[in-house]
Amino acid sequence: MLLKRATLEGIAEGGITLAFRRWKRPTVRAGGELRTSIGVLGIDAVDPIVESDITERDARSAGYPARDALLADLNRRTEGDLYRVALRLAGDDPRAGLREQDTLDAEAVAAIAERLDRFDRSSRHGPWTEAVLRLIADSPGTRAPDLAASLGRETQPFKRDVRKLKELGLTESLEVGYRLSPRGRAWLATRDGQG
Repeated sequence: MLLKRATLEGIAEGGITLAFRRWKRPTVRAGGELRTSIGVLGIDAVDPIVESDITERDARSAGYPARDALLADLNRRTEGDLYRVALRLAGDDPRAGLREQDTLDAEAVAAIAERLDRFDRSSRHGPWTEAVLRLIADSPGTRAPDLAASLGRETQPFKRDVRKLKELGLTESLEVGYRLSPRGRAWLATRDGQG
């Protein structure tokens, strides 16, 4: 479930507590969590509804000035069922603290190496982790399609791979593109014999 930056900020401030989506099948579930750039969102409810159930108050709770504006956005997509999602900021993203760890002891280096090696071995397109980390280091803020193309790869599989690196705290998403986190820079330094 993708949320715009303004929506995320509204959730962080407590003014936005609902989201509405048309889905063939919901991509989140009640009781689940969603990691975002502002932190972890708690998904309190995911309820199927019909348009006539949406109130002016619902629209304002979703960050819209009026019901008509919400419906105009929702009706850009006609496929799928309509859902109301109740959400809230549940806490900090645990990856944020991990990203800031720029001193890697031997145990951390071994754990990262093991995970990256596993990613490389299970990849259909061969080893990729170090090449992608170095590409992001050399081109921070570059659009994902451009990064993928420079490696001769398709965008969506490339983005999935970068998310794997983000899970390890090695990269950070920007408004456009990515950058290495302090942990990612420390990891590459170990590869270059500087760590």
